[in-house]
Amino acid sequence: MAALSMPFAAAEAAPKKEFNIAWTIYVGWMPWAYAAENGIVRKWADKYGITIDVTQINDYVESINQYTAGKFDGVTLTNMDALTIPAAGGVDTTALIIGDFSNGNDGIVAKKAKDIKGLKGESINLVELSVSHYLLARALDKSSMAEKDVKVVNTSDADMVAAFKSADVSTVVTWNPLLAEVKAEPGVSLVFNSSQIPGEIIDMLGVNTATLKDNPDFGKALVGIWYETLALVVDQSEKGKAVRTELGKLSGTDLAGYDAQLAATKLFATPKEAVEFTTSAALPKTMDLVRTFSFDHGLLGDGAKSKDAVGMQFPSGEILGNKANVKLRFDASFMKLAADGKL
Repeated sequence: MAALSMPFAAAEAAPKKEFNIAWTIYVGWMPWAYAAENGIVRKWADKYGITIDVTQINDYVESINQYTAGKFDGVTLTNMDALTIPAAGGVDTTALIIGDFSNGNDGIVAKKAKDIKGLKGESINLVELSVSHYLLARALDKSSMAEKDVKVVNTSDADMVAAFKSADVSTVVTWNPLLAEVKAEPGVSLVFNSSQIPGEIIDMLGVNTATLKDNPDFGKALVGIWYETLALVVDQSEKGKAVRTELGKLSGTDLAGYDAQLAATKLFATPKEAVEFTTSAALPKTMDLVRTFSFDHGLLGDGAKSKDAVGMQFPSGEILGNKANVKLRFDASFMKLAADGKL
């Protein structure tokens, strides 16, 4: 997932009534589909006298590129991609809703190796410069190894399962539902997964900071939509089961498949949990790891002289990086309104 090389000017925002957000299929983002199709989006938008269109984009990176280009006011994305695509491209973005972190949904599967040390000298197929690449780098680092100890082979996620079944591919790094497919191959080993770096691969809804500032009701409506829907998703009654069954169908699997993906996801089911995570001292440390990887791989833009090039602000006011170029902001205030019942 290459960062955009062309800088974008910060989008100008003005009070408005119609908003657009984009999402792609992933276990932690499927609630947006349910909310849109079952009137929850309309209910909260009506409450604040606005219109919100929720659009599914089939290609994940394309959805972020379109947001960065100004076509959407918000998009579902990971923390790393928020930094390396819109923020590095000059679009000031606010992490409005921290939805979950991958807790096993991303993994490294090998045919020969039984552990990370066993990968030395191996070719590893993955989507280069994606969170899979980040996962591999962290796994190697934890085993006192480096990327020079392996050979990374860029492979499209669309080709990943077929590639793993071919004789000349021995190891892949991928995410669910693809991960479940490659893990099911006979005789293979899951040598590392994201539960071993908890809290580092974060899934969220990012929105344009200027748009949010000028239209706080947009943020309130989105947060209201999200937590009303999540309450249904985690409901263990027949009602919740029916919701998850629908989300399973919408994501190309079934209830069991969707539940299995949820089990590998640390979902922040309540706004209180999300606020605690977003305001924790661990988040700046995580983002330091992410920005280090991003700079080392050229993802902070051609002009980036150091990992400080793009500033990030956290709820405490702490800024990591260039204070004059803050382009990614973690904001817990809207989630806190939900936690306090003030939406």
